[in-house]
Amino acid sequence: MRDVVVANKEILDFDNQMQIQDDVFPVLHILDSNGEIVDSESLQRAQLTEEDFINIMKRMLLSRQLDIRSTKLAKQGRFGFFAPTAGQEASQMASSYAFKDEDWLMPGYRDIPQIVVKGWPIWKAILWSRGHALGNVFTTEEGKPVNSWMPQIIIGAQYVEAAGIALGMKKRQKDAVAYAYTGEGGSSQGDFYEGVNFAGAYKANAVFFIQNNGFAISTPRALQTAATHLAAKGWAAGVPSIVVDGNDPIAVYLASKEARAWATSGKGPVLIETLTNRLEAHSTAGDDPLRYRTQADIDAAWKKEPLIRMRQYMTGQGIWDEDKETAYIAEVNALIDDQIKIADKVSKQKISDFIKNTLEVPSYAMAEQITKFESEGK
Repeated sequence: MRDVVVANKEILDFDNQMQIQDDVFPVLHILDSNGEIVDSESLQRAQLTEEDFINIMKRMLLSRQLDIRSTKLAKQGRFGFFAPTAGQEASQMASSYAFKDEDWLMPGYRDIPQIVVKGWPIWKAILWSRGHALGNVFTTEEGKPVNSWMPQIIIGAQYVEAAGIALGMKKRQKDAVAYAYTGEGGSSQGDFYEGVNFAGAYKANAVFFIQNNGFAISTPRALQTAATHLAAKGWAAGVPSIVVDGNDPIAVYLASKEARAWATSGKGPVLIETLTNRLEAHSTAGDDPLRYRTQADIDAAWKKEPLIRMRQYMTGQGIWDEDKETAYIAEVNALIDDQIKIADKVSKQKISDFIKNTLEVPSYAMAEQITKFESEGK
């Protein structure tokens, strides 16, 4: 009876429950902020070649340049809505490197770079931001399908969509997964819980990412949820869930690779929380981060961003240098210049086009409107 009494006291010790949550979710680290390996065994487990490191670094640099150029275009009025990605390059690009063409990406509106590296042309990404219908055509320059849904504007809705696709893959016995991204604010949405719960119940082929970048728009993470670790929300659905250093490209890649292997083996989904930092505004739509965080906080975060540590590690290994980086950035900017020109030459949509794109089969009233506006050249 004495053991039962002690156990019951521990069960009812709510203060202790709050304290032990940090111990339950340790953070996966491999590459520290100085570019030094802190876990050589996990590095070997990742099985990354020199070519892989270069490819991941190039993906991250591509993302950073897209961020820089897109922000400038938005300020010039030549872009539409844009959600900056600086600081999340490892979380987004190192994770995406672990997935394959046949896997389905379910992105949020901050996840444009992951679609681009699946083959979606940048000029279509620009048109998507401008609200042009061609921006919702997910094919490569050669016309091959790109397995991605459109960037989801409804916060967390991509989790429900990913769960459905993932179940379809399981039923068809596909060696593929659906992988979805949201921010920490998205993890407080109903769609998030429903998607994870559904995928967990049916052991669907899914990998879910929560990019914990510190802020849900202007609300600090600590104010929008009391959860010590957002990964704990996956446990509630019976889903293996881990926390990863989101500024460590190697750790993010390894976690993503092993999560994919787990999901495709029929064991069900995995949830990965990546700890990173949003270094810029929530979006270019008038957000001012200095209204809810300090410049000192932002400056400190910039010193820990993922490109720095990856650059230091690869330079130390003799597989990267300043000349290679400068040359690749010039290549990327030349590509973006060409893609902007293509987007700018696409014919603007007419009123009749908007009506045509509303329903697959226009109603009688809509057909009348289409005829009217087309006769007026609109």
